[in-house]
Amino acid sequence: MTGKANHQAAPYHHNVYVVELDSAVRDNARFAAANPGCSPDRPCVYVGLTGMTAEERFERHKAGIQASFFVKRYGLRLLPELYEHLNPMPYEAALRMEEELAEDLRAAGYGVWQH
Repeated sequence: MTGKANHQAAPYHHNVYVVELDSAVRDNARFAAANPGCSPDRPCVYVGLTGMTAEERFERHKAGIQASFFVKRYGLRLLPELYEHLNPMPYEAALRMEEELAEDLRAAGYGVWQH
């Protein structure tokens, strides 16, 4: 078997993920400015994409490795019920899905940070 065949055996390994953020993030001026329509009844979240598992990526954020400021400081837990059914997917699809998921959550009243 060639290396190319092995590579094609698992073509989809990118994942979108959602992290619940502590409600204190609402007091951050940048976050508040990006979420003027945020409902106080909905959680604040971070939406990202990764080539690793969501759990591994969340741990890296919390450890400060290629971390989003908002996840490192305010990240509480993953919300798999919002993304598990979408994964895994090819990179290009994950890029689009990250945007769509963030837009959908924001439209539903969530406070959303991305990147």
